[in-house]
Amino acid sequence: MKTTLNLNDHILRRAKMRAARDGITLTRFVEDALRASLTDPETDQAFKLELNVVCGHAPPNVDISDRDALYDVLDRA
Repeated sequence: MKTTLNLNDHILRRAKMRAARDGITLTRFVEDALRASLTDPETDQAFKLELNVVCGHAPPNVDISDRDALYDVLDRA
């Protein structure tokens, strides 16, 4: 969408220089700046992985490359 903005000359010059330095268009620079400004800081918290701990018994120690040992364990169940 096209729109018209009245910007301070100094800010616009700095934005153009930064966009050129970063190799992006002024439009992209302004979009990125607005996107960053509009992002809700509460939703940008670091991801926290919560794992459920399940108590149980340890699996049998079996060499999985030994087919006969695997069959022995499966036959016990």
